[in-house]
Amino acid sequence: MKISHKYLVETVVFISYVLFAMAWVGGAASMPQIMSSMNIDSLASASFISGMVTIAKIVGTFGAAWIALKLGIKYAFFIASLLVTIGLLTPFAPNYELLLLSRFLMGLGGAFMIVYFNPIVMHYFPVEERPVINGLNAVAFNVGTGIILWKMEAINQLTGDWQTSLFIFSLASALFALAWLLVKFDSATNSQKNLVEEETTQYSYLEGIKDKFNWIYGFTYSGLLAFYICLFTFYPKAGISQSKWVIGFGIIGTLAGIIYSKKIKLRIPVIRWSGAIMVVTIIGVSFSTVAWLQTLSAVVLGFFIFFPITALVSIPHELPKMTAQRITIIFSLFYSISYSFSTIVLWLFGKLVDVYSGDYTASFILISLVSITFFIGSFFLPETGKPAIKEVTCAE
Repeated sequence: MKISHKYLVETVVFISYVLFAMAWVGGAASMPQIMSSMNIDSLASASFISGMVTIAKIVGTFGAAWIALKLGIKYAFFIASLLVTIGLLTPFAPNYELLLLSRFLMGLGGAFMIVYFNPIVMHYFPVEERPVINGLNAVAFNVGTGIILWKMEAINQLTGDWQTSLFIFSLASALFALAWLLVKFDSATNSQKNLVEEETTQYSYLEGIKDKFNWIYGFTYSGLLAFYICLFTFYPKAGISQSKWVIGFGIIGTLAGIIYSKKIKLRIPVIRWSGAIMVVTIIGVSFSTVAWLQTLSAVVLGFFIFFPITALVSIPHELPKMTAQRITIIFSLFYSISYSFSTIVLWLFGKLVDVYSGDYTASFILISLVSITFFIGSFFLPETGKPAIKEVTCAE
């Protein structure tokens, strides 16, 4: 049996990344139990366990395009799925080193996946359908994260313990990896027939690195990503627990962004004004001493972090003469640049907390300033959407 229907293919891709998010965030949520089971009492060691996935994202997103060019998208995505499955070692790792390795390889698989979303979407879907599918893929991580943040305790009660829960997440990933092997990915689909001539044009890593669009694109997303990682890594330690509201309303914002991007074709305005609202609400979450205002800021922030993502990820798909090879390299560099920047910001954030003896004020100022990249980048990104043309009837 072969899976060839485009919506079935998208279902496999979507659920595969939801399961990755559940395994990643589930591991982070189970960190106290992991530390206890391995007799780890160093917070630095625990932070490094969580950070292995982020490090893998940098390495993986940069190397993902090379693997895709060598093996083809179908088998590259299969390898990504297998790497995510290696997360099953996390709850049963006999030592610290194997635990780090399992987290790193799982993160590597997730990094590959987010790069491969785009050539897969390009392969199966025509241009007019891509904003919707890109938006769905963008919300996959939030869905997985939301399930863990809201329901991890209930899942553990159902399965018996945290180890069984993490094992089941990885086992489900293995099943979807096998399902991916049934996907038919060897013949041009209707959405590709218009791209045959363009596919003969090669786009190398070197050309991608020289292309200023890729640096602007990565820069735009980097500030948002840096804040998002800090939100879950440091904000709870600072006594700010509104992260779950950011996740919940992020899902709503993504769905609203899909509908908006389907109806409104211009990409830059929604990126620009959402970016401005993000900065204001990040300040509200970080500095407000009034609980209801912090929560309101988190709700609005969650919505507007993800509302423009469909528009953002649609831009490369709408560039002239786009090919599967080029879009793979573009998103490989996009995520590699943004995760590298975010990792540096994450380190600086923690360093400032240490320098000021546990005071988060300077760190919150840093992340508020960094988050403005989304707004600034909107002035340099190309507008790829076309404004709606109103029909005008002229009376004779």
